[in-house]
Amino acid sequence: MDEILRANSLYHIYESNAEDGNVVALRGLSLSMKEGEAVAVVGPSGSGKSTILKILGAIMKPSAGSVELAGRRVTRMVGRELVSLRQKTVSFIFQDSNLLPHLNALDNVAQPLLHQGQLARPSRKKAQALLDRLGMGDRAQGRPSELSGGEQQRVAIARALITEPKLILADEPTGALDPITSREVLALFKQLHKEDGVAFLLVTHSKEVAAFCERSLELREGRFIA
Repeated sequence: MDEILRANSLYHIYESNAEDGNVVALRGLSLSMKEGEAVAVVGPSGSGKSTILKILGAIMKPSAGSVELAGRRVTRMVGRELVSLRQKTVSFIFQDSNLLPHLNALDNVAQPLLHQGQLARPSRKKAQALLDRLGMGDRAQGRPSELSGGEQQRVAIARALITEPKLILADEPTGALDPITSREVLALFKQLHKEDGVAFLLVTHSKEVAAFCERSLELREGRFIA
């Protein structure tokens, strides 16, 4: 299988005027993932998990080092070229679903396609098909405030899938859910991983989430440890 993600010697420093000085979030971190692989990143708060997710997803550039998505070095890209590659390759799922409160579930899911300038009718048709697949077809007109936590996360998963990404980066995707709903979301991840061959990088505190993945990496003080 080809690599979907490669990071080499990543460093990231947050500049600070505090007495303690600058904060080093990542310290020479390297990582590679194959297409269709599921990898968990586990570690305590403050270990650099959120920073690495933003850098690997090309939302933020590292202070040093390089990141490749689908064989292309994103750390050298800017502007439309970077946005286009990110839209075609990677999607994000967050602990809180980050749904737009004024839109119903259907339009939240369709939003990434509409943002790309695609036509409304086929975008909504594709969104409805994804909601149907995730057991949310009858809740398509509900706004986030009318949906349970588990329903909101299903909508967020559908939104992440609508661009047909090769890689999903998830930040504590079950962190705000009760145990039963967490298992339901994990079951969805397993189904998508098996049927669609989507690669997952999951940042988590949960042993159950980590167990879903084929391998786990422990992050401490900006480094992976054995």
